Amino acid sequence: MVTGGASGIGKGLAASLKKRGMDVVIADIDQTALDATALELGVVAIRTDVTDAQSVQALADRVLEQFGAVHVVCNNAGVGPMAPISELTLGDWKWMIDVNLFGVIHGVNSFLPLLKRNHDWGHIINTSSMSVLAPPKNLGAYVAAKAAVFGMTEVLAQELAAEGSVVGATALVPGPIRSNIQNSLRNRPANEEGALFDVDISENGKSFRFLEPHDVGELVIDAIDRGLTMAPTHPEWLGQVTERHQDIQAAFSI
Repeated sequence: MVTGGASGIGKGLAASLKKRGMDVVIADIDQTALDATALELGVVAIRTDVTDAQSVQALADRVLEQFGAVHVVCNNAGVGPMAPISELTLGDWKWMIDVNLFGVIHGVNSFLPLLKRNHDWGHIINTSSMSVLAPPKNLGAYVAAKAAVFGMTEVLAQELAAEGSVVGATALVPGPIRSNIQNSLRNRPANEEGALFDVDISENGKSFRFLEPHDVGELVIDAIDRGLTMAPTHPEWLGQVTERHQDIQAAFSI
């Protein structure tokens, strides 16, 4: 099961899982894209609003009813518009956290019990972001939510391991990926306004190396096979991450 599965990383995840012979369900709030991707990939599509706990629970119920079990859950749906923290409205904060954090929380709450019923195996993938490890300006709300996803996934992986569970957990940590995240505001409720704005990073960040969604799908399959807790997509960002952690270490020595 893949949320945000109609496009971008989610579509890449769905395609890779389908390629491995799995029955795949994609969930998304964009019905048009959902239908098109389901037809293209030959997967099941269920419209879902990840900000609504009841909608996600209904998704889990339908997956269980149709397939009897679930083995891989990708809590991937997310939005990524930008704005300086000083300009963000409370509505901006709420929407960003509702989608990027509570979307994952709702997925974990509804699907983790189903995964833990399995006698063979199971895995949950929560999409965080490379921006958590190398935070840029203007992404305060996004980083806040994705940092929480990163941390909760680390904790979940430890808890599952401690109880000897057959279920594993991985934080997907993507850098620049060719997706629709630069068009996130298309899915914001029409009656809500704020300071957030979409940016086409493919035009404004030409120095980035962009991966295709199918590359991320294959990376996640490898992470599941190897039981990795973290799955970063861009090893060349290690330098920035290292510098940040050196600053953290230096702060402890004061």
